Amino acid sequence: MEKRNVYFDSAASTKVRDEAIRAMCSIMDNDYGNPSSMHSYGRNARKKIENARENIANAIGSKPDNIYFTSGGTEANNWAIFGAADAHARKGKHIITSAIEHSAVLDPIKKLKSKGWEVTYLMPDQAGCITTEAFSGALREDSVFASIMLVNNETGVINPVSEYSKEIEKRGYNTILHTDAIQGLCKIPFTVKSLGADLITISSHKIHGPKGVGALYIGDGVKITPFILGGSHEKGNRGGTEALPAAIGFGEAAKLEVLNLDDTRAYIFTLKTHLIDSLKKEIPEAVFIGNNEQTSPYISCISLPGYKSEVLMNYLDGEGICVSRGSACKKGARSHTLEAMRLKNNVIDGSLRISFSRYNTIDEVDYLVRTLKKATETIMK
Repeated sequence: MEKRNVYFDSAASTKVRDEAIRAMCSIMDNDYGNPSSMHSYGRNARKKIENARENIANAIGSKPDNIYFTSGGTEANNWAIFGAADAHARKGKHIITSAIEHSAVLDPIKKLKSKGWEVTYLMPDQAGCITTEAFSGALREDSVFASIMLVNNETGVINPVSEYSKEIEKRGYNTILHTDAIQGLCKIPFTVKSLGADLITISSHKIHGPKGVGALYIGDGVKITPFILGGSHEKGNRGGTEALPAAIGFGEAAKLEVLNLDDTRAYIFTLKTHLIDSLKKEIPEAVFIGNNEQTSPYISCISLPGYKSEVLMNYLDGEGICVSRGSACKKGARSHTLEAMRLKNNVIDGSLRISFSRYNTIDEVDYLVRTLKKATETIMK
């Protein structure tokens, strides 16, 4: 079997689109002024970054004024959590989150807990979802802040964020609802209105834009304390000169991805369905985690119980195939998401995350399945 180079780790980071690269190169070559400068170069740079902001806002049905650029999803999550906690601490000291959040949410909340905040960690059901009932049961009048991700980065399970918002509204509470929508942007159809969240985190490098830039949507009338001080940038809410080329690349990627969202999503669904059908045929012992209609087609979490995921990953890597064990930020540590789902140890230890992009093909999926089957015939359990 001929060795190939195949990338199935787009939930960690995507290939940057040619259009985004060209837009960034043009900015670096021609429009290199500081967006805060008052001369013609600065004014032109400001026009460019505001156009990018508008493209990103359009991708989530927001007004441009509600979009604030950050250095990425991690900063946006930290800002949402620490900013909301600081601005609303006098209303209460209770936070709701889940046990399956990205570490960019769990670690800041852990820091708040060490400072006296009470935290309720919601557990997923067997499918990996944080149910509306679980959220409703944890919601209290002194729940100042809640953070539940839209799409889980390891399983692809979609959480009912809009239902959480309705629960808060039904109770008449002032709970600030934040969602990490990084794995949902331009992949799962949503708008700020449909989600009903007050704060929404998004990122560029999951949608074929560059790394090093993300954004935080802040709803009208929502008050959070600035996280980075040092100037009047981003309307005084986030100090530091904006990363203009990266922001332009983000805006270009968002504009193009949302234009083709439905077609790309349908294509990705065919890839995932083909993967699952082929694995069921070739490797019957394979386990599919979080695989239902409430799962993103872009992520497939599978397990080969009895095998070690590190060994399988190394084997695949040797054959030119890139997959992951879970979140790239965990760097090989055991998945807290799969543990929270109360899966058997051998299922967790044999798990792999296969994540797709517009650049993958059916032929690549077939190569992956053939190689995995060969691995099970070669590697000792």
